[in-house]
Amino acid sequence: MESHHHHEHNHRLTSLNKAFIIGITLNIAFVIVEFGVGFYYNSLGLLSDAGHNLGDVASLVLAMLAFRLERVHANSRYTYGYKKSTVLVSLLNAVILLVAVGIIIAESIDKLFHPVSVDGSAIAWTAGVGVIINALTAWLFMKDKDKDLNVKGAYLHMAADALVSVGVVVSGIIIMHTGWSIIDPIIGLVIAVIIIISTWGLLHDSLRLSLDGVPMGIDTQKIQQLIVEQPGVVNCHHLHIWALSTTETALTAHIIIDNITQMEEIKHHIKEVLEESGIQHVTLEFENKEVTCNKDCCAD
Repeated sequence: MESHHHHEHNHRLTSLNKAFIIGITLNIAFVIVEFGVGFYYNSLGLLSDAGHNLGDVASLVLAMLAFRLERVHANSRYTYGYKKSTVLVSLLNAVILLVAVGIIIAESIDKLFHPVSVDGSAIAWTAGVGVIINALTAWLFMKDKDKDLNVKGAYLHMAADALVSVGVVVSGIIIMHTGWSIIDPIIGLVIAVIIIISTWGLLHDSLRLSLDGVPMGIDTQKIQQLIVEQPGVVNCHHLHIWALSTTETALTAHIIIDNITQMEEIKHHIKEVLEESGIQHVTLEFENKEVTCNKDCCAD
């Protein structure tokens, strides 16, 4: 069983590493082309989308860096290794995207008041290539998106980019047939809204984890109740749950048991139950029911 798990783990590492490299390469090439075409034809839709894609390239590079740092062994200075870097990177990625949104909104508003004619066919063809590249990159991360916050961020960004590129294609077609160049900055504003929506959850989750908050999907009260329900456990207090990384969760707690001689058996059982609930690193301190009661009585 352990060998099978180890094989799957290595396969996931290899596939994700390839996904990052392929995604980064494809998107860098597309950003260069999109910037060039957008600048040549003075299309804000293409330039803003290219700026967003450039932010995603930076995000993919940072996510890959965090992905590798997470696997660096712990040492005397960093006893948990560099696992927390995954949380910091996801937070930084969200901030980068929000800065990009501010620039896009400012440029779009300026273009609304000072419209410039653009070539609709060039916009449509360039954005069409973007749909393919963004959709392909999103597909590379799809199967692992629920296992890591950074991978989820990469998937959401690229999927949103694919939708944004579809919007730019539509604007190019409209401009090509009607000459309404004002559609270009309007699409820029739509892109900004899409980025905000797709980024908000990532920003919220990353900020929560960076402050050592309880990871999303874990209910502290339910975890405490789960511990108390185990055989031999009388009560549970001083419970703390936080994220070591975007994929690993830690817990510490004081457990009151009715028979101190069964401590090892109870501890092993609780750790198994908690691991099934997505908590991998568990530190427990046990207290004897009678001793605790005596202390409470003395305190009174």
